[in-house]
Amino acid sequence: MITVENLTKTFTQSNTSVAALDDVSLQVPDGSVCGVVGTSGAGKSTLARCIALLEKPDSGAIRVDGTDLVSLEGSKLRAARRRIGVVPQGDSLLRQRTAAGNVALPLESAKVPAAQRRSRVAELLDLVGLADKSSVYPDHLSGGQRQRVAVARALAAKPSVLLADEPTSALDPGTTDSVLTVLERARSELGVTVLVVTHDMAVVRRIADDVAVLEEGRVVEHGKVLDLVSEPGSRIGSTLLPETDQASTLQLDSGGHDVVAEVVLVGFAAVGALLPEASSRFGVELSILGGGLTRLGDTPVAKFRVGLSGERSESALKWMIERDAHVRRAPVSVDGVAA
Repeated sequence: MITVENLTKTFTQSNTSVAALDDVSLQVPDGSVCGVVGTSGAGKSTLARCIALLEKPDSGAIRVDGTDLVSLEGSKLRAARRRIGVVPQGDSLLRQRTAAGNVALPLESAKVPAAQRRSRVAELLDLVGLADKSSVYPDHLSGGQRQRVAVARALAAKPSVLLADEPTSALDPGTTDSVLTVLERARSELGVTVLVVTHDMAVVRRIADDVAVLEEGRVVEHGKVLDLVSEPGSRIGSTLLPETDQASTLQLDSGGHDVVAEVVLVGFAAVGALLPEASSRFGVELSILGGGLTRLGDTPVAKFRVGLSGERSESALKWMIERDAHVRRAPVSVDGVAA
C-alpha cells in the first residue's frame, strides 16, 4: 500500500515560493491501479517524483508497505528505491542498447548474476509482448514498443510499486491500448501496485480502480472510481460518464412527465434490466431523454436522464433507489416539462 500523508513541496521561482503540493494525502491499496489526474501544473508529476524519492518533500510522510520513505538515508534509502519501479515521461531508453539490454540495466546495477538476468529479462519481455524484439534497438521500435520496454525495465528489480508518469503521452489510441494492457498485466500477474499520472481520462476509464484529482497542488477528489461516478457533483463522474444535457432539446411527450430524474446504473444487471423492469412492474411509461452507456474497467456504467409518467412513478423511482440505482431528481415545472 502507498500512503501519502500531509505532503508539501514548494519551489522558488523568481524569488517567489510556489506550492507544487499543498497538504496532499491519499492512499493506494495493494494491488490496485490509481490514476492521478489534473490540469497542467496541478502537481501530478511532482507527487510522482516525491513518491519515487526523486524529489524530497518539505514535509509529510510517504509510506510504502508501512515504511516511511522520507526518513530513510544511505543504504536504506537505496534499498527502498529498488522497491519502486519508475516509468518516466517521454522516451527514456538508451539508444546504444537493445530492448533486452535496456531491461537488464537495473539488474546489472544490482549485480544480479548473468544467468538470472537473462531469465528475468526474457520473462519481462514476454510479459509486455515483445519477446521477439529482444535484440532490436530502440530506433527500430515503435513509440508504443519503446514504452512497453520502459515498463519492463521498471519491473526488472521486482518492485512492489510501479509509478508511470504520462505513459501514453503522444501515443495513438491503438498504441495506448497496448501500453495500458501491459500496466494491467503488471497489476494482475505480478501483484504490483500501480500509480499512473495522466491527463488522459481514457486511461482512468480503462484501468483505474481509484483516482485522485489534483488542483493547484491539492487533492480535491479521491476515492474508488465506481463510487465517485455515482456521487452528485463529482468531477470524475461528470468527466467519465456520458452527458445527459445534450438531450434537453429533444421534444418531451406532449403530456409531460410526472417525474424527471438523472439515473446512474452500475454493473451488468442494473444496466441491462433495471429501467425496463421498473416500467413494467409499476405500469409507468419510462422515456430515455438523454445519456448513454460507457465502461469503467470491466464494469458497464450507464447515466440516463429519464422521464416517468403514470400514477406509480414515484414508487418506481423509489424501487430503483432500493436496488442501488443512484438517482438525482430534476426539477419539473408546473406544466410537467423538465426545467
